[in-house]
Amino acid sequence: MSKNVLITGANKSIGFETARQLGELGYRVWLGARDAGRGETAVATLRKLGHDARLIEISVENDSSVQAAAERVGQEDGKLDALVNNAGIPGAFIDPADQTVDDIRQVYEINVFGPIRVIQAFLPLLKASGAANVVNVSSELGSLGSLTDPGSEFYGVNSLGYNSSKTALNAVTVSFSKALASSGIRVNSADPGYTKTDFNGNTGYKTVEQAAKVIVQLVNATEGETGSFMNDQRRLPW
Repeated sequence: MSKNVLITGANKSIGFETARQLGELGYRVWLGARDAGRGETAVATLRKLGHDARLIEISVENDSSVQAAAERVGQEDGKLDALVNNAGIPGAFIDPADQTVDDIRQVYEINVFGPIRVIQAFLPLLKASGAANVVNVSSELGSLGSLTDPGSEFYGVNSLGYNSSKTALNAVTVSFSKALASSGIRVNSADPGYTKTDFNGNTGYKTVEQAAKVIVQLVNATEGETGSFMNDQRRLPW
């Protein structure tokens, strides 16, 4: 049986491009989407390219949705070789003094608690793989090193909810990497970079093809890094 991968938030942008590239490498792709219609359209596109793609409806903030997705993959595949926690939201990019706790809470529900929920639900299937990879899609905006470096391009981007959610996600990566090492599961954070997507009003300078590169590399690794924070050029400061 070929390797399989589940990607959350994969019906568009970086998630979809990651699915396409992994499909080219022969992975069976479980394309996670909240919206079934958009997900079906994305799956149809991958299938036209000759890839083995299946839609799986999953809302990462919903316990029953995540559990149902895990049960389906378990019934159909019996294992999961790779998990990409890609689903995320930006929240309001406004002055930290003005961002409401409710808005920040929603960002954390999807960007932080969502990946925790998904990893925990799929853990038996990841363990069944024998050598699984988990990739949490983070951002250099979660790097405290970069955010406190006046020479960094991200120094002036002071989004309380989003930035701190990615910092927290990096901490989740470290914790799970330690906990799951004995099970042969590698857990890493990937920074796709400032990418042109509707997430940022298409203001980024990287293409989705470039952005997906580091995620695909970490998914397809057969040895090496765990508990790291990487972009396509280097290890990033926490």
